[in-house]
Amino acid sequence: MSLFDLTGRTALVTGSSRGIGYALAQGLLEAGARLVLHGRNQDVAETSATRLRELTGGDVSVETFDVTDAAAIDAGLDRIEARWGTPDVLVNNAGTQRRSAFTTFAKQDWDDLIATNLTSAFLVGQRVARGMVQRGRGKIVNIGSVQSRLARPNITPYSATKGGVVMLTQGMCADLGPHGIQANALAPGYFATELTQPLVDDVEFSAWVAQRTPAGRWGRVHELVGALVFLSSSASDFVNGQTIYVDGGMTAVV
Repeated sequence: MSLFDLTGRTALVTGSSRGIGYALAQGLLEAGARLVLHGRNQDVAETSATRLRELTGGDVSVETFDVTDAAAIDAGLDRIEARWGTPDVLVNNAGTQRRSAFTTFAKQDWDDLIATNLTSAFLVGQRVARGMVQRGRGKIVNIGSVQSRLARPNITPYSATKGGVVMLTQGMCADLGPHGIQANALAPGYFATELTQPLVDDVEFSAWVAQRTPAGRWGRVHELVGALVFLSSSASDFVNGQTIYVDGGMTAVV
């Protein structure tokens, strides 16, 4: 099991003050990593960090830089590196969603989705990778989605961003692999969180999820942790440019 041990490694998880990002952050802490918890709101992030310290006894710091702003990212990583050095593990989890029919989708919403879901992974990944290249090792895990492969009505731009995350990951593999860095994507299916609770409570939608997923149910956030720890640890040192779908089998069937 030492292959999966993250003791002594530092992990930065963007968008980790709540939802799936929070569960991923907790899983990395429980595997032994130090955590840089990241969010948009300082108070919310500090509250989440305190809760994680109490739950895990782990070492947690907080950053709240804008993941779509290169200058803010640079300043945030300067602070992280001054404290703990370049992260050993980067999880690009920050993301957002907008829903509307394709023909009426607002340009501003498109721009927001591209910036938050795709540009942020490029910018944060680029900044962290510079330090990883100098060190000669590192793990980057970009969070995709079943929508990286499958489309649904009213979320076309979201699907485009998540498809872009997969190709960004493969490009990172091509550029960074020779430097000892592994870049992979983790693609969740439909998971029950506080952010998806309205969909969970929608009887018709939940019935569709159960019927469409071979597992017959929504995912539980802790079920993402095993794949993340694998991709963050020495167990995946020869795994690069791959997308692991944790979706109860949804992308495997028609």
